[in-house]
Amino acid sequence: MASPRTITIVALSVALGLFFVFMGTIKLTPRLSRDAYNEMKRAYKSYVRALPMLKKMGVSSILLRKSIGALEVVCGIVMTLVPGRPKDVANFLLLLLVLAVLFFHQLVGDPLKRYAHALVFGILLTCRLLIARQPEEQPPEKRILSVNGDEQPLIHEAAEKGKMKVS
Repeated sequence: MASPRTITIVALSVALGLFFVFMGTIKLTPRLSRDAYNEMKRAYKSYVRALPMLKKMGVSSILLRKSIGALEVVCGIVMTLVPGRPKDVANFLLLLLVLAVLFFHQLVGDPLKRYAHALVFGILLTCRLLIARQPEEQPPEKRILSVNGDEQPLIHEAAEKGKMKVS
């Protein structure tokens, strides 16, 4: 049976991955929701206006929106389907992306209700990354103490079993 840690990581990976695939797709195409797509276009125009540095670098609102959307879709697919280390890399990239989006929302002065989802999913990405990076809990090894040629388990291990040999 899978450990609770493994179940948590898989559940968070799938849920977060699907969310970012969905959100990235909305940024790329109006097929899922025309209203949400138009809202994304408007929002990214305001982000580029608020950061003239992007305009000077030749980054248009369309390029910014499509590159962020594509990155979300790719990382979301990796989070959902690809096992191992690439999940953690995708998790980290999405976390950086969420931080950038939160910065954009703050920059244009959006109210909390406009970016609360980004805040929540940033926290979930952080939790998933922290849980995934923790070392797997290993069962304790039997350690033996040699006293006068007799091998005996260490005192704390014997006490755990409810048997303690006193001499």
